[in-house]
Amino acid sequence: MPCSGPSTLVFDPSLTAYDFGPDHPMSPVRVDLTVLLARELGLVGGPDSPLATVVASPATADQLATVHDPALIEAVARMGAAPGPGEEARGLGTEDNPVFRGMDVAAAHVVGATLEAFRQVWTGDSLHSANIAGGLHHAMRGHSSGFCIYNDIAVGIQWLLDQGAERVAYVDVDVHHGDGVEKIFWDDPRVLTISLHESGRFLFPGTGESVDLGGPEALGSAVNVPLPPGTSDSGWLRAFHAVVPPLLREFSPEVLVTQHGCDSHADDPLAHLMLTVDGHRATYDALHDLAHEVAGGRWVATGGGGYALVQVVPRSWTHLLASVAGAPVEAETETPGAWREHVHRTLGRAAPFRMTDGRVPSYRVWEEGYDPDTWLDRVVQETRMATFPYHGLDPVL
Repeated sequence: MPCSGPSTLVFDPSLTAYDFGPDHPMSPVRVDLTVLLARELGLVGGPDSPLATVVASPATADQLATVHDPALIEAVARMGAAPGPGEEARGLGTEDNPVFRGMDVAAAHVVGATLEAFRQVWTGDSLHSANIAGGLHHAMRGHSSGFCIYNDIAVGIQWLLDQGAERVAYVDVDVHHGDGVEKIFWDDPRVLTISLHESGRFLFPGTGESVDLGGPEALGSAVNVPLPPGTSDSGWLRAFHAVVPPLLREFSPEVLVTQHGCDSHADDPLAHLMLTVDGHRATYDALHDLAHEVAGGRWVATGGGGYALVQVVPRSWTHLLASVAGAPVEAETETPGAWREHVHRTLGRAAPFRMTDGRVPSYRVWEEGYDPDTWLDRVVQETRMATFPYHGLDPVL
């Protein structure tokens, strides 16, 4: 999995100012711990590190307005300057999105970092670029949602379109449906959105069925795989490989954009899938290879959800950064002692000892046969039957 060009991480510590408070599940400590682990493993931070670090300024109001309604931007600015009663109609001041002083700058900074990752890739400064603080895929045009004040991914994709990109593919592997990105580009055939997620019958935001295909001008541009609770590495990878590679190969995007919420892990407290860090790693490496196969290597990767803050997120996202860097970390690698000591000293918790959960992910390829008696296979087949014909693909083969 070598990388044939420069790769970057867009990061500076102030990105962790996107902080809803100590009792909120999306603590920025997960970003801190990831970057520290990646640094201790030699992926970032040194003169010979394979992943260069670049910084970014907050997005401007004009940049935000390419996707978001001015009324939302104004409300976020007002509450960031003087937190008070929220505007629930705009998703602000809710349990999911509490208001906090400076949230306007913090949220705009996340968008700016993702925009810089897009700029790095589109201009050729980097072949791959990542913003693990980004991936806020639930925010809609006019309201914040699901821990997401602004939709940094959608702003980045719109920027690509404004630069002249004709085909952008977005793959979302968060456990929650990537509803905001899908909705914003619902009727735009230039953007293919693919979301693999736990079924909305059991999990927020309650959307993302196999038959949700995009608007009348873009039928087939929205692809959803609503997985059953309990899906593990083998089922996840079976579904992923049955749907994602054929569609990406046919669509032939100029840039591949991916969202990497790692809340599909068995230890995540907010969802019900059963993946391991090893399953995440296999997914990241598959997306890296697909970027090279279908998009000339042009790959923008973001973070997303993930609420097992010590046991899962830092290891999974470090594997993601290793994949972005083209410098994979072997699964059996020990986590550095300095990192484990930092976790214990600052959080009073025991950190995982290895970069693996001790699994070797495997799956049965779709071509070996469809089993209508399994929920997973029925979902995958429904998605293929609903979407593949719009792309000239045979859903049966």
